[in-house]
Amino acid sequence: MNYENVHDVGSLVVQEVRPDIKKPNLYQVVLFNDDFTPMDFVVGVLINFFNHNKERATKIMLQVHLEGKGICGKFTYDIAETKVAQVNNYARSSEYPLLCSMEIA
Repeated sequence: MNYENVHDVGSLVVQEVRPDIKKPNLYQVVLFNDDFTPMDFVVGVLINFFNHNKERATKIMLQVHLEGKGICGKFTYDIAETKVAQVNNYARSSEYPLLCSMEIA
């Protein structure tokens, strides 16, 4: 425990305690390769949903293509979950089988 302040109030001692706060776990959002989703679509997803520039998005897309998967970014659980849902919904609405998931970083 971290002790922030100790106050002497007459015969009482009041001690304020600041609890130890643990940083939240991070989750990486991952794209998986498939044989149907065009490379330019994947680059567009990386630019529009993960705010990567074209050069970085192209590098990640090539990693997905050559290695089978690529990491889009690391986020807290809620943000990662939202991004996975957004990408998967967008891919399905565009009639592509692109798969996005999350795993603990």
